[in-house]
Amino acid sequence: MNTDNFEIYLTATPGLEATLCEEALERGFAGAHVSEGGVVFRGGWPDVWRANLELRGATRVLARLGAFRAFHLAQLDKRSRKFPWGSFLRPGQAVRVEAVTKKSKIYHAGAAAQRIERALREEAGVEISAEATLRLMVRIDDNLVTISADTTGESLHKRGHKEYVGKAPMRETMAAMFLRQCGFDGTEPVLDPMCGSGTFVLEAAEIAAGLLPGRTRSFAFEELTSFDAQSWEAMRAPGERRPVETRFYGSDRDDGAIRGALANAERAGLSDLCSFTRSAVADLQRPEGPPGLVMINPPYGARIGNRKPLFALHAALGQVLKERFRGWRVGIVTSDGGLAKATSLPFESLGPPVAHGGLKVKLYRTGAL
Repeated sequence: MNTDNFEIYLTATPGLEATLCEEALERGFAGAHVSEGGVVFRGGWPDVWRANLELRGATRVLARLGAFRAFHLAQLDKRSRKFPWGSFLRPGQAVRVEAVTKKSKIYHAGAAAQRIERALREEAGVEISAEATLRLMVRIDDNLVTISADTTGESLHKRGHKEYVGKAPMRETMAAMFLRQCGFDGTEPVLDPMCGSGTFVLEAAEIAAGLLPGRTRSFAFEELTSFDAQSWEAMRAPGERRPVETRFYGSDRDDGAIRGALANAERAGLSDLCSFTRSAVADLQRPEGPPGLVMINPPYGARIGNRKPLFALHAALGQVLKERFRGWRVGIVTSDGGLAKATSLPFESLGPPVAHGGLKVKLYRTGAL
C-alpha cells in the first residue's frame, strides 16, 4: 500500500452518489468520481481524516488497504498471512472482520472471514472482537480479494451533538444533500414548518457558519498506526466562525419536538442562529427579511400511518406557502407523489429516487413562488 496515494471510497445514500461527488470535488478532493454505491478518489491518510471531518453527504470513508487474487480458501489463507497487517494495525488491537463474496470460486463469506481472522491473530497478533470499533471489510469479487478499513466508526450522519431524535427522522447526511440539490449555499434563510428534531434547520445553519460536521466526534481511524494526533488536532481546530447575517427557522405542532430541537441547537453551538417555535401549518408566517428556502420532510402514509388525512394537510401546506411565501423556493421530500401533488405547488424538477428507511423518496423542487 502506497500510504501517500491509495484509493479512498465514500459510501453514499443510494440515489445521492452524484450529489456527494459534487460536494467532494467542491471540497478539493481532486479526481473524485461516482463509482458503484459511492464516490472514489485517490489520496493519503490526511485525506481520509479530512473526508471524515468535512464531508456532509458521505455515510462512511473506506481506505483501500490492498488486494490480491485468491481462487480457493487455502490460497486465501496463505496470501492473507503475507498481507502487511502490521503497517496499519498494532499488536493486541481489537478488530472485527466482515466479508462478502460475489462471482468468485470462494463463495462462502463466513469461511473467508474466518481465514482472514486467523491470519490476523496468528500473524499480526490482533484480537478479533464483534464489539471492536475498527472494522476490516473483505470483498471478494471475481476472485479478487480487496481489503478495506472502515475509517469512520459510527455512521457519519451521527454528527456528535444531536441527541434528540423525533419520529421518522431525516438523516443529517441526506438532509445536507437535499439542501444542496435545492441550491442552498448558506447565504439565505431556511424554514422547515414540520421540523421534528430540526435536522434541515441545523444542517443549514452549520453550512452557513462554516462549521465542520465532524468537529465534535471521534473516528475509527484514530486507532490506526497511521494516525497522527498532533496533525489531526490542527486539522480540526475550530477556525473563526463565519459571520452569518440570516437566521434559520423551524416549527412543529409537537411541543416535545420543539424542546428537542432547541436542545440540539444548543449542543451544536447554533442556538443564536436558529429559532424553533410551536406552530401548526395553518398559522405559519413568513419571517422578516429576504426570501429563502422552505425545506420539508412531511409525514407520508407509509412512514407515519393512515395516508388519507394527509391530503388535507398537504393541501393546506401548499395554500399557505403560495399565499405567504412569495419569492421563496420549496423543497419537499416524500415517497408519495400523490401527496406532493396535493400541495398544488409548481414543482419544476424531480430528483432521483433515494433510499430512506426502507422506502424510496424523491425531492420535489420549485423555483421562486
